[in-house]
Amino acid sequence: MNNRRAYEIAFVGLKPGIHHFEYEVDDKFFKQYGEQDFSNCKAKIKLELEKSNSFMMLKFDVDGAADVNCDRCGNDLQIQLWDEFRITIKLVDEPEVLNEQEEDPDVYYISKTESHIYVADWIYEFVTLSIPMQKMCAEDEIGGPQCNKDVLAKLQQMQKDATQEQQQSNNVWKGLEKFKNLEEE
Repeated sequence: MNNRRAYEIAFVGLKPGIHHFEYEVDDKFFKQYGEQDFSNCKAKIKLELEKSNSFMMLKFDVDGAADVNCDRCGNDLQIQLWDEFRITIKLVDEPEVLNEQEEDPDVYYISKTESHIYVADWIYEFVTLSIPMQKMCAEDEIGGPQCNKDVLAKLQQMQKDATQEQQQSNNVWKGLEKFKNLEEE
């Protein structure tokens, strides 16, 4: 399912109404898009296409899992992928002009003469957007069996050092307050 045709939908032959498509993607799918910050991805995408005469509504449901590196300790962490995205595709005479002017990223224009839509780029985008920006285990799991204990200990030591350094910095300026009062007199 890694070739281009697997991700093309010939919508011209579809009757108006709702149509369902399913795609399963893994690490092989993402190779064409370059290096990713996740691995061992297994995602299932359910696509609901609602066709009308002049537009189509696409609803992508992303489900699955991927391995990422924990932002706190650096160890592998498996996260669940789950999200829902919608795209409106409008059939128009001059799609290039309208796509440049459109500010809504969920609206896309194609030519009335088109017969296929290519959904692989949207699948890539939506799976990637399903991965949280901050990738850490839950607060109650910190220090658990998946965490790198050495890194967590180093982080705690660095936090203590920063706190002590700040206290020392405050003490340096503490004595200057008496000179401020002398100026005012």
